[in-house]
Amino acid sequence: MTLLHSILHATNFSRPFLSTLLPSIGLAYTIQSLVAVPSIFAQTERFYDISGSATYISCTALSLYLPTIRARVAAAAVGSPKPSWPSMLAALARNGGGLNWRQVALSAAVTVWATRLGAYLFSRISSDDGTDSRFDNIRSSPPKFLGAFFAQATWVTLCLMPVLAINAIPASLFSTLPAAIGVTDILGALLFLGGFSFEVAADRQKDKWVQEKKNKKHNEEFLTHGLWSRSRHPNYFGEVTLWTGIATLAGGVLVSNVGQKGIGLAGGPLSIAAALAMAGVSPAFVSLLLFKVSGIPLSEGKYDERYGDRKEYQEWKKNTPMFFPKL
Repeated sequence: MTLLHSILHATNFSRPFLSTLLPSIGLAYTIQSLVAVPSIFAQTERFYDISGSATYISCTALSLYLPTIRARVAAAAVGSPKPSWPSMLAALARNGGGLNWRQVALSAAVTVWATRLGAYLFSRISSDDGTDSRFDNIRSSPPKFLGAFFAQATWVTLCLMPVLAINAIPASLFSTLPAAIGVTDILGALLFLGGFSFEVAADRQKDKWVQEKKNKKHNEEFLTHGLWSRSRHPNYFGEVTLWTGIATLAGGVLVSNVGQKGIGLAGGPLSIAAALAMAGVSPAFVSLLLFKVSGIPLSEGKYDERYGDRKEYQEWKKNTPMFFPKL
């Protein structure tokens, strides 16, 4: 029995959600551990953010294709023909193919977001000599540095929870879901697209501002125009909004009869509440991180310390909402 066969057998539970969740968690912590070890020895955080993006993409792909992987490994073990890989194009065209279009759409959304953000953050840290001020008091302490990588694995797992739940629903059950596009499908897609566009635009505006400052095209100390005149943290607003969109689309399926059966819930008020919590944990955890841990508090504290005594900074901070953009 191969190692892969043993792992798949050990994580093959009666509830499809657990059979998808546990291997995905294991993969997230494995990837982060593999990146953490050399990073700790070299005392560098250069690959921290991009490894997070790689973990998002890998866990999403695993959850999407895990049923097929199980079937192919099982077929190979007994010498039977292996089933073919499911077609994403057929799923998007709503012609079956072993996947539902919502599974493909959500998985693609996460992949596009993670690829874009990972490339952006890696480019940014590479231009800053491979250092990030968040790690100034961490990189020299192996336990703390390892804890940061494990925290990232936890972040990936919790944020991906609605996607993992949707991808865990068996194709046989998903095929019984009404084909019509629902309100939560439309609302979720619009929230994701709006949030993603907002985040990208905010990052590009700031990147352009930084490059122009390096080229001495202006001497501004902080960015106060564009989306940054509407919100002090427009990129974070976009981040929370796009994950809310993913949670909305997934939640619409998880509270249905098909979704309840697919993730092993019995239906009824408590089961629906559990499904909503499973979807909502994603934007809730992102909001917690940004509002209380490493996002807004670090950024606001840094700028307050540097520019808190300047009138123009005080005016900008007074007249610009911290999170929700003003019209």
